Amino acid sequence: KLLPLLSGTRDHIRVLGCQFQIITSLDELPQLISVLRGEMSLVGPRPLLKQYLPLYNGRQAKRHDVRPGITGWSQVNGRNEPSWEDRLEKDVWYVEHQSFILDCRIILKTVGKVFAGSGVSADGQATVEPFKGSQDK
Repeated sequence: KLLPLLSGTRDHIRVLGCQFQIITSLDELPQLISVLRGEMSLVGPRPLLKQYLPLYNGRQAKRHDVRPGITGWSQVNGRNEPSWEDRLEKDVWYVEHQSFILDCRIILKTVGKVFAGSGVSADGQATVEPFKGSQDK
């Protein structure tokens, strides 16, 4: 009788552990290896799925003019909350205004948001709606 109780406890602990990783952004740590390899940057537009490439309009495609990053302007200004259009516009704004000082500001804001656990998901969800394409292609 004790075994099913312990099994349920393990599952509950596992779920809590996953939630903790998402809230604290510890699930992003493996991407540091990509930064060390030079495939990613600490700061830049978040990498998105390759299937989204044909869905960007010309302006949104500019987000690929820089290496993707672990954190970016869009993440510290809404993370998963704004619409896709808003997020992609923030990515392009970053590309057009990229500087060492801006990167430092983004890193500092990221640290603050991670410790505060703010903006983790949209409407309590762990994921966001898929990108269906730009309204102005």
